[in-house]
Amino acid sequence: MITKITGKLASLSEESAILDIPPFEYEVFIPDFTRRQLQGKIGTTISLHTLNYIDGNAAQGGRLSPRLVGFVATVEKQFFELFCSVDGVGVKKALRAMVRPVKEMAVMIEQQDAKGLSSLPGIGPATAERVIAKLRRKMPRFALLVGRDATPEGDDDQLDVVRDTFDALLALGHGEADARQLIDDAMASKKKFKDTESLLTAIYQKSTQ
Repeated sequence: MITKITGKLASLSEESAILDIPPFEYEVFIPDFTRRQLQGKIGTTISLHTLNYIDGNAAQGGRLSPRLVGFVATVEKQFFELFCSVDGVGVKKALRAMVRPVKEMAVMIEQQDAKGLSSLPGIGPATAERVIAKLRRKMPRFALLVGRDATPEGDDDQLDVVRDTFDALLALGHGEADARQLIDDAMASKKKFKDTESLLTAIYQKSTQ
């Protein structure tokens, strides 16, 4: 099981990234929002968090081929796995549908925006309703994802701090939308927070200004 792959980005296509890891080159399938993150990085060394799946249908006489799907951050991979778990979605449809950042998609699901979801490639109204029904209550943590300018790519430790702080704010009596806004406002400073206590301190200092 390959969970992370690091190598020189040799090329990008609409559907995949080719990583040069001598003596081999590996094809990693990526959604469109990941492709946009990697533009301009051809020739540089990158890391992708990956999951494995088998493509093909042996029951219909097709050939089975192992594939890799990759993401810049672990939390993006986690969202993808949840998205794939919805009936009628699966890996191929999820790859095609994820043309927008994970935070935007999570907010649409959380806010039950079936119209917005059904506008994604391959996701019609019926599938959008199934996505909302199954995933809505699991989205607050993903909706916390801040912009790439505020959180460095792949900074999973910082994302853990953000998610733990979100849970702490809920325990303190804040609503989900309020907690998310407080965190976004504090993270806009682009400062890194080493733990939940330091982020909570920044949030409450800012709210008293």
